[in-house]
Amino acid sequence: MTSAASVSRETPSEPSDDAGLLDALQHQVAVFARRAEQTRLGGVGQVRNSMDRAAYLLLNRLDREGPMGVKALAAGMGIDSSTVTRQVAPLVDTGLVKRTSHPEDGRAVVLELSARGLARLEEVRSSRRELMAQVTGGWTEEERNSFTTLLTRFNGALSARAAGLPSSEGGTGGEGDTGGTDDPDPVARVAGEAAGRGAGTPS
Repeated sequence: MTSAASVSRETPSEPSDDAGLLDALQHQVAVFARRAEQTRLGGVGQVRNSMDRAAYLLLNRLDREGPMGVKALAAGMGIDSSTVTRQVAPLVDTGLVKRTSHPEDGRAVVLELSARGLARLEEVRSSRRELMAQVTGGWTEEERNSFTTLLTRFNGALSARAAGLPSSEGGTGGEGDTGGTDDPDPVARVAGEAAGRGAGTPS
């Protein structure tokens, strides 16, 4: 009588369905990172690629959450204060962001989106919105919603991993989550690692 153990030793192990799915996932993430780098997802028209990712995320955060100090801004974006200081300097110099006194503590300084910064952000945001509309032109509203929800969750998991937290603590992966102390593109980084492990050469 052949024992179950001997059968197990004699039967080659086959990749599980889950392993195949994860291989497909890491491959598609690698393809996405390459496509995103090629196109920069910078919108359409005259303002295409006219604002880098760091500036866009900073302006977007200030627009959505209001004036805040460097430390609060850094904490919300998952990067260190020195990185925020370096990235915000040219935005202040060009008048897109202004430094003002804290409304409750006149000794403290906060960063605030200027009227010029808001107008510039809206211009770039509109261009990028049009790009997303074109790329997903054949999608239903439900498909767009599902993709946005899952991509947000994925970004949150990457941020949690970079911070050394369980994936379940990754939050919602908002627009400012950049995935670590000074890692502006965790998706591209992780995808690059995946591609290096044999994702193949996508067309």
